[in-house]
Amino acid sequence: MSEEPIIYCRNVHKWFDDFHALRGIDMDVFEGEVIVIFGPSGSGKSTFIRTINRLEEHQEGQIVVDGIELSHDVRNIERIRMETGMVFQQFNLFPHLSVLQNVTLAPIWVRKWPKEKAEKVAMELLELVGIPEQALKFPGNLSGGQQQRVAIARALAMQPKIMLFDEPTSALDPEMIKEVLDTMTDLAESGMTMIVVTHEMGFARAVADRMYFFDEGKIVESGTPEEIYNNPQEERTKLFLSQILQH
Repeated sequence: MSEEPIIYCRNVHKWFDDFHALRGIDMDVFEGEVIVIFGPSGSGKSTFIRTINRLEEHQEGQIVVDGIELSHDVRNIERIRMETGMVFQQFNLFPHLSVLQNVTLAPIWVRKWPKEKAEKVAMELLELVGIPEQALKFPGNLSGGQQQRVAIARALAMQPKIMLFDEPTSALDPEMIKEVLDTMTDLAESGMTMIVVTHEMGFARAVADRMYFFDEGKIVESGTPEEIYNNPQEERTKLFLSQILQH
């Protein structure tokens, strides 16, 4: 594991007009770490991880991903997006393309892979996420949980160094949540660097190396799952945990 963080954020600020969405976020993520970000709606969690691959632009502070600083230089943004896979709440699959075509599209167009190589890797990834038999189906014929696993395979097809997950189970029915979390757990155990925004506290407890509690655009508290669950320091953290762990 290198001494340098693969993601380095210092004093990151973001405004939407007058709304101060991120207020001085500091975070270091090291290679192979799984970071879970949790907190109430509107606390800046999704905005923050969207700044890491420039889906949102930060106005102040510094974000460095794999040695490349995020700036207005489009080439840097493209390089960072090559290294970071992203999975959203909505699956964003192309409905007119088969599962296999959805997964091979970016490697063929962006990485310039030959179709045979892209399809071979895609099938390996569909195997990894547990749905190789769905390869020739269209997204509309899959369950939500299966579609989200296709979205994970699609992100992995670009062979990213980092995976960002923005509440990947929040649009799913309860019985489908487990299959997606199981896939993410396997990925975490394989050594992938991951930042996951989620309310799935059992998953966080099992998989996270560190957890960050966001509220009102700030990091209120961070620590290992053990520290966060067993000995939270901040009243705001205690209140939030007491509310969500009752469910």
